[in-house]
Amino acid sequence: MKRSLPTLLDLATIHAAHARIQDKIHRTPIMTSETLNRLTGARLWFKCENFQRAGVFKARGAFNAVFSLTDAQAGRGVVTSSSGNQAAALSLAAKIRGVPAYIAMPKCALKSKVAAVERYGGHIVWVEAKGDIPTSEEYERTAARIQVDTLASAVHRYNDLRTIAGQATCTLEFLEDRPELDLLLAPVGGGGLLAGTAVAAKALKPAIRVFGCEPEMADDAKRSLRAGEIVPQLNPRTIADGLRTSLGDLTFPLIAGHVDDIVDVSEDAIIRAMRLVWLTLKIVVEPSSAVPLAAVLEGRLDVVGKSVGIILSGGNVDLDSLPW
Repeated sequence: MKRSLPTLLDLATIHAAHARIQDKIHRTPIMTSETLNRLTGARLWFKCENFQRAGVFKARGAFNAVFSLTDAQAGRGVVTSSSGNQAAALSLAAKIRGVPAYIAMPKCALKSKVAAVERYGGHIVWVEAKGDIPTSEEYERTAARIQVDTLASAVHRYNDLRTIAGQATCTLEFLEDRPELDLLLAPVGGGGLLAGTAVAAKALKPAIRVFGCEPEMADDAKRSLRAGEIVPQLNPRTIADGLRTSLGDLTFPLIAGHVDDIVDVSEDAIIRAMRLVWLTLKIVVEPSSAVPLAAVLEGRLDVVGKSVGIILSGGNVDLDSLPW
């Protein structure tokens, strides 16, 4: 069934975001591996956002959001809720602009990600949660309370057009450097990266096919796309901690209108892919980053003979608790 294409975000806005942040972020390298190419029968190209500032693609959206604010808005600071990567990215962007960042963060967050927020000067407020893993509602309640107390500007970790436009700049660079790509794969949690990726990719190269990739144990995006409405993420049990969130009311229509499909992968495949990246590319990525390669390794997509772009979304891992 043909879906209507929403106009929430366009290429001009993405180009404006790139112009705004390009002197504040890294233009990350693209890597390939002949070993992985032979293994998969495809030509794989990896956009290494693990080399991005704060070690994650989210720096793009955070810098765009923070530097889109007026001086008066920025002076009151920014607030977000995050288990780690958005927390660190927004703390860094706020530090560069010289304004405070308030972070609603769960106590279950990786120690390495908590340390990154503290290193960048973010003010952590622990999320009050009934379970080990906070729900989206618990995250948002804490962030809303901080905003009332501080009058800081809210920057949602994915459901914010400034954030999505910033994430989309990754694809501008990717297709400028590798215009021959047939497929483009990105992990999907809340959907900010995938939404921005798909809008930019389809605007630049309409024939390219864009796929979201997520864990089987957190497959709400796949189910949402099938249902035609947001299916909440209720009980995610995946090692990919960055992909445990539900889609937002901004990210979902962009994904539904521009993404070709969403595939899911097993936990074993995520760990295998993460280890293979280490062994072949000689770089460290976090589990969420490994999900698109896991989809290729498990045969969830037809990639033989094709040029495939994979966004390695981040490299923030706790080296004291690797999954192998």
